[in-house]
Amino acid sequence: MTATRLPRGVWIEHAFIILFVVTGIQSVLFTFEHHYLPQPFFFVTSDTYMDWFNTAWWARKPGMYDDWRSVYPPLSFVLLLLSGLPKCYVDTDILVARDCDWFGIFVMHAVFVLNIVLTAKTFLKIDRRTALPRSLAVSAGMPMLFGLDRGNVILFCYTFVLLGFGPLLRSARWRWLFVGLAVNLKVYLIGALAALLLKRRWLWLEGCVLATVAVYLVSFAIIGAGTPLEIYANLVNFAEEFKPDAVSGAYYANTFISVLNALKDPMMPANALLGSRGTEIGIVLLTTIMRASQGMIALAAIATWLRPEVVPNYRVVMFGIAFAMISQETGAYTSPILLLLIFMEPWKGIARPMALISAYALCLPGDIRITYLSSLNRDSFFFVGPVLSEQYLTVGMIVRPLLFTLMPVCLACLTLRDVYKDVRYQGWSSRWRFRHDTPMLPGIMAPSRAEPGQQAYHDA
Repeated sequence: MTATRLPRGVWIEHAFIILFVVTGIQSVLFTFEHHYLPQPFFFVTSDTYMDWFNTAWWARKPGMYDDWRSVYPPLSFVLLLLSGLPKCYVDTDILVARDCDWFGIFVMHAVFVLNIVLTAKTFLKIDRRTALPRSLAVSAGMPMLFGLDRGNVILFCYTFVLLGFGPLLRSARWRWLFVGLAVNLKVYLIGALAALLLKRRWLWLEGCVLATVAVYLVSFAIIGAGTPLEIYANLVNFAEEFKPDAVSGAYYANTFISVLNALKDPMMPANALLGSRGTEIGIVLLTTIMRASQGMIALAAIATWLRPEVVPNYRVVMFGIAFAMISQETGAYTSPILLLLIFMEPWKGIARPMALISAYALCLPGDIRITYLSSLNRDSFFFVGPVLSEQYLTVGMIVRPLLFTLMPVCLACLTLRDVYKDVRYQGWSSRWRFRHDTPMLPGIMAPSRAEPGQQAYHDA
């Protein structure tokens, strides 16, 4: 018997594990030496878990949409009401709640572990050969660790997206419910529903929309606040007023928005080095990249509408989410949802490996320093007491927005090519045709034969 030779892509993906372990060890050693998490983790060293406990505290107080100006739909407050000890939130100091509510900390870590298990089961169904590195990258990579450090409800949202759009559930109605739950946690996931329009999955669209509305009405009845107008007004206010400084905003950024804000600030030292002409060129260049990437995704969406049977469902869902994330900075912890869909692509051709390598790079829990910028005196959560938090210009600040943009653009170009080839071969007929080799999203629609390197999915 001759041994089966693994494809090159499988070896390349497994090499990520070595990089992941090395960067992870470096981050752990840094934390023990300096008593705070290194870049690109959240820059406020004392603010660990506070997305969770701020939301949990306001879930038990009036004024969450008027005074706190929350952008979270009511479901976030319902989940955190059920995930904490009420006695810990009677004090006016939210930090007291964090020190007291051990059950809340247990729940967020339990969900984190659950996500690792569900992710592994998902990728084992897709391709056993690459399941280990892809599961590790998505469920325990830098974006998910960032979400755990913040205690963000993305932990719940990722679970719902995985169950709603993944291959683990056979019941369409259960998947609709989980999609509705996900949209009620992160509003920008409405873009995922647009994929159902492009694929002309009318029954799925109707089921997901009804589930989304039902979940919203139930959660609104429980909380008694959070009308669509309130949420929209707070989203607009957040987009206009929340502008972190150029350094902290670029710690782990998905877009060039932080860099653009820095270039537009005449007080930034970089502008003195670039000069007015260099600053103007930088603004035009980065703005052009953002608009061009949005345009490529929009063209891919139009192409999908023309030939829906050519484009995998998971890719179309990714387009809807990526367009929203490129248009507005949503934070590092939102990346796992997009990365999950990127990693459903097989290692094939040129565009897909480029997107996959970019995704792996974004998941590395570390960074490379370029030059020292400043130091700040702050308190540490992990090692109680003051620490001197140093800020550096790093490679990731420059590269991550480019990689994040590159992933959907590569797959958009691939989609345009595939649709062009199909139109050239089949003609301009708009008939809905199912081809045996059409790769589909597990959990939405199953092909009779999957792409090479992937297992076939079978719907109920």
